[in-house]
Amino acid sequence: MTETEPVAFPQDRTCPYHPPTGYDPLRTARPLTRITLYDGRRAWLVTGHALARELLADQRLSADRNHPGFPATTERLTAVRNRRVALLGVDDPEHRTQRRMMVPSFTLRRAVELRPRIQRIVDGLLDAMIEKGPPAELVSAFALPVPSTVICELLGVPYEDHDFFEGQSRRLLRGPTVADVQDARDQLDAYFGELIDHKLKQAEPGDGVLDELVHERLREGELDREEVIAFATILLVAGHETTANMISLGTFTLLQHPERLAELRADPQLLPSAVEELMRMLSIADGLLRRATEDIEAGGTVIRAGDGVVFSTSVINRDEDVYPAPDTLDFHRPARHHVAFGFGIHQCLGQNLARAELEIALRSLFDRLPGLRLAAPADEIPFKPGDTIQGMLELPVTW
Repeated sequence: MTETEPVAFPQDRTCPYHPPTGYDPLRTARPLTRITLYDGRRAWLVTGHALARELLADQRLSADRNHPGFPATTERLTAVRNRRVALLGVDDPEHRTQRRMMVPSFTLRRAVELRPRIQRIVDGLLDAMIEKGPPAELVSAFALPVPSTVICELLGVPYEDHDFFEGQSRRLLRGPTVADVQDARDQLDAYFGELIDHKLKQAEPGDGVLDELVHERLREGELDREEVIAFATILLVAGHETTANMISLGTFTLLQHPERLAELRADPQLLPSAVEELMRMLSIADGLLRRATEDIEAGGTVIRAGDGVVFSTSVINRDEDVYPAPDTLDFHRPARHHVAFGFGIHQCLGQNLARAELEIALRSLFDRLPGLRLAAPADEIPFKPGDTIQGMLELPVTW
């Protein structure tokens, strides 16, 4: 470990596809250093790739957000810390039980089966964009409705309600006040509570994941109503917010790297590698949170029981010991071992689905719109602040 003056975390990016310049000291202080959180509390920040994978697999680091010592990177997170969070906010053995329920719906095979349906959704949205003609705002016209439609169909949530839950998701993740965040969570809980009650009254279940939870788990007493609501909330919010941001920011990044885009068009077989490299480089979910339950020797020091531990995926995925020239977009590097999906028992359950959506969305977008380009100067296009999932607030394009 290298001792430096603690850096404030999180910070805003100055370029949407690079870590904040204020993190430069963290990049030279690998693999472990100290940071200051929004409320003045100190925490450990993991910045080295090897140490990150080691610690993310260490069950002495807890993901239980209900503990008063659990670190929080924003006041919003503190405000809802005591609200139940399925999968991401629980430890084994409860986590193992929850994940086992969900795995069959998110396997690689299931993602492959869904590809034709994802392609139809993507084609329909592009048809509508082309028919309307340029210019277009790509976030609302394409990047957001692709994963939103997919996750609604997978879960069995009515897509006609998408304006409501997309709006509440935005408030939950980046509401301007604590009251907004708490109200958004209340609204989502109430919405899913009513939807679950409706599904309970149906004689025959639908074919969505939520229908399975209601008819096979809730009715049998294996889950209670609040647990099903927690499942629905995390799957719906995470299932569309993350992929929508990757589509929009991935498109922006490719348009800012025309030589890489030309390479991808010349060799479509590079697409899976390109998606991995974009996920490594963009690292949209920065700041994975844990709390040490025991003393842990790591990075030349000791993380004490009770200490908060934060994983900066944007810095970890730029570790030059693993990724030479890490700030360069390179589709030929082996990037699959990035930690953009996390690592260990809490590694993202929906990663197979996300990869399928990204590959289909990006390939189709640039195939159908070969003249796609930004409709505003790049430095004038707004992107998200550093205290939430990274991505574009809007993306004006033309063709």
